[in-house]
Amino acid sequence: MAKKITGKTKLLGVIGHPVEHSLSPVMHNAAIAQLGLDYIYLPFPIEPQNLEVAIAGFVAVGVVGFSVTIPHKQAIIPLLSEITPLAKTIGAVNTVSRQNNQWVGTNTDIEGFIAPLQTTYKQDWSQKVAVILGNGGAARAVVAGCTQLGFAQIHVVGRNMQKLEEFRNSWSNSSLADKFQVHQWEELPKLIPQANLLVNTTPIGMYPKVDESPLSVEEIANLPTGAIAYDLIYIPKPTQFLQQAEKQGAIAIDGLEMLVQQGVAALKIWLQQETLPVEVMRQALQNHLGLGK
Repeated sequence: MAKKITGKTKLLGVIGHPVEHSLSPVMHNAAIAQLGLDYIYLPFPIEPQNLEVAIAGFVAVGVVGFSVTIPHKQAIIPLLSEITPLAKTIGAVNTVSRQNNQWVGTNTDIEGFIAPLQTTYKQDWSQKVAVILGNGGAARAVVAGCTQLGFAQIHVVGRNMQKLEEFRNSWSNSSLADKFQVHQWEELPKLIPQANLLVNTTPIGMYPKVDESPLSVEEIANLPTGAIAYDLIYIPKPTQFLQQAEKQGAIAIDGLEMLVQQGVAALKIWLQQETLPVEVMRQALQNHLGLGK
């Protein structure tokens, strides 16, 4: 039976450009249906030049909250009344909620990223080393997450020295500044043998270029057995990077779990509910992507 939408139905959504490929509506509407709540979660394609007027429109129509995706994660910040310290640290907002007639922005990517490392693969990270491939926006959430987990060393590896320097300098007045080091790609051979956690935040290996990996077979061969390889990409499942890592005896985590968990964290804020049907959300995505169980 189709959901009945009335004038009382509360609005949630995702803003981005483009946004038609977003998987958020699939996951959030499955959770809302399971909980039997009168909400609907819609994709809103908003071009950058229309961002300000769109957010004003959201106030007018009473939107309860929304997710923020590319290209608005930074541009949204000046339009909000408040942003959480976490979102400030990362310099990006992915979740906005309406609180006391004001927009409040936060970032649930960190929570999404660390969720499997705090539950399924929980261990004492204080003696461990994290190696992060890439230095874009996603890498920022991963650095913050690894800091929160208490890693002893965090190494960020990129191809462009200038971008790496910018990445490092952008944290210079944050408490995270002394927690991580940046390296050029050439230094990877000496970092991989030390890695307890190896994270790919680059788009290399993403559909349709499914045969690519950010690392060569030779490079990944030095990953210690029992290390965790974590790819933020979820199509294909598993990526070339994770297939190679598993051959080396590593534990593989893919980006679908991060997507689910950052969504769970956002819904908790909007619905003010602690217990959510996580399995229903995960299953809805897997069915939608044709992944089965």
